[in-house]
Amino acid sequence: MHTTPAPSGKQFTLRFGDQHAVVTEVGAALRRYAVADVDVLDGYAATEMCTDARGQTFIPWPNRIADGRYEFGGEEHQLPLSEPAVGNAIHGLTRWVDWRLVRGGPLSLRFAHHLAPQPGYPFDLRCEITYRIGEGGLRVETRATNVGARPCPYATGAHPYIRLGAQQVDDLEVHLPARVWYPTDDRGIPTGRRPVDGTDRDLRTPRRIGSTELDTAFTDLVQDTTGTTTVQVSAPGGHRVDLWMDGAYRYVELFTGDSLPEPERRRRSLGVEPMTAAPNAFRTGDGLRTLEPGETTSASWGLRPGLT
Repeated sequence: MHTTPAPSGKQFTLRFGDQHAVVTEVGAALRRYAVADVDVLDGYAATEMCTDARGQTFIPWPNRIADGRYEFGGEEHQLPLSEPAVGNAIHGLTRWVDWRLVRGGPLSLRFAHHLAPQPGYPFDLRCEITYRIGEGGLRVETRATNVGARPCPYATGAHPYIRLGAQQVDDLEVHLPARVWYPTDDRGIPTGRRPVDGTDRDLRTPRRIGSTELDTAFTDLVQDTTGTTTVQVSAPGGHRVDLWMDGAYRYVELFTGDSLPEPERRRRSLGVEPMTAAPNAFRTGDGLRTLEPGETTSASWGLRPGLT
């Protein structure tokens, strides 16, 4: 009997108490996270291919690179234009490849992938993504090691879409302690940096999204005494989740989904994208990390539910 494989490959499950998470072989993506049968994230079925980057991790860059072209180490590089309609390279090179499970159990999963040198990114990275579930919620750690012979440019990001069982993103209330936002052109490429003061991008006081349209990066994030920044999202009925980021993540993108190609997906959930560098960082250097040969970097974020 022939069994059709899932479009996202093998499925791996984490469970702790009333928490349930599913991670996929393709992209080592977070396909589902639910607490007490409430979907914290807007995921997708095992029979579906991932759309709109839901739950994916982005390596070696998050967000966009204008024209897919950048200069590094005195050389020009051209990446494939994975957002061809506007001429950008978007969301890295590892989200559609198989990741290998190297260690697994009911509370922790570790995946690995070797990003080999290729046209546009002729550098050599060993990548790992680890998911852990426990009393404090879900934790995601991304690690990368430069296993090549020369320095390489690097950044990472992730794209959970928060839903909390809400029917529309308008109903969600958001608190994002960020002092600066990035206006963009019609290609989604930043045109500068501006203070959030006096704008509808000022989310330092919790505010209902309402009709606000967001596809916006923020920085100058306020951290607590542990160096952590927390984005708080609440829904009617008392459901809440805190998305926390360690100090490696100094940027975050919020996306209300107004530009998604599928009408039924628009404004259904809030994309919250922790990023270690700004959009277009391979061209501007804004937050971009240079990894020396043998150097390892890590970044962690997580979801701390407060469902009632």
